[in-house]
Amino acid sequence: MRYSYEFKRKCVEMYYEGRYPETPEGISEWRFHKTVRGWVRLEEAQGTEALQHNHKNKVWTPETKLELISQVIAGRACAEVAIANGINPGQLYQWVQKYKTKGYNGLVDMKKGRPPKEPQMKKTMNPAPLTESEREELIRLRAENEYIKAENEVIKKEIALREERQAALLKAKKQQSSKNSGKKDIS
Repeated sequence: MRYSYEFKRKCVEMYYEGRYPETPEGISEWRFHKTVRGWVRLEEAQGTEALQHNHKNKVWTPETKLELISQVIAGRACAEVAIANGINPGQLYQWVQKYKTKGYNGLVDMKKGRPPKEPQMKKTMNPAPLTESEREELIRLRAENEYIKAENEVIKKEIALREERQAALLKAKKQQSSKNSGKKDIS
C-alpha cells in the first residue's frame, strides 16, 4: 500500500506525541505500527524529504554497494546502515549475501531480461572476403561433407534392410512354431 507524504508526516508527528493514527483497512495493527516506526527512523536519519516518493530508481555502483556491505560486515546492523543510506534493508541484505557467495563480481549488475533465442542469427555480420587458400579449404570441406552425408545414408539403408530381415526371420519362426504346435495337438 502506498501512503502519501502528508499521511506519513501526520503519522510521524502523532508518534512523537505518543500515539498512533487509526490503522488503515486491510493491514494488521502491528504491521502498521512497525511501518510508522520505520518512517520515524527514516526521517531521523535523512530528514523529512526521505518520506517523499522517489519517482526514479537510484542506480548503485558496485563501489558504493561495497562501502555499505563493509559497514555491515564490520558489525553495524543491516537495517541501521540501510535506513541511514535510504535503501530497503532487504535490498542491502541481498547485496551482502551476493558479496559473501560471489565476491565483488556479485555486486556488478548483470544484464536483465530474457536472453534472445538465437543471438548469433539476429546479428548481421559482414564477413571479410575469403583468401584463395580459405576458398580451397571451403570447397574441400563442402565435398567432404557431401561424402559423409552419402555415407550416412548408405549406413541407414543397411540398418533398415538388416532390421527388415530380422523381422522377416522372426515372423517365419513364429509361423513355424505355430504350425508345429498345431501338429502336436492333433496327435
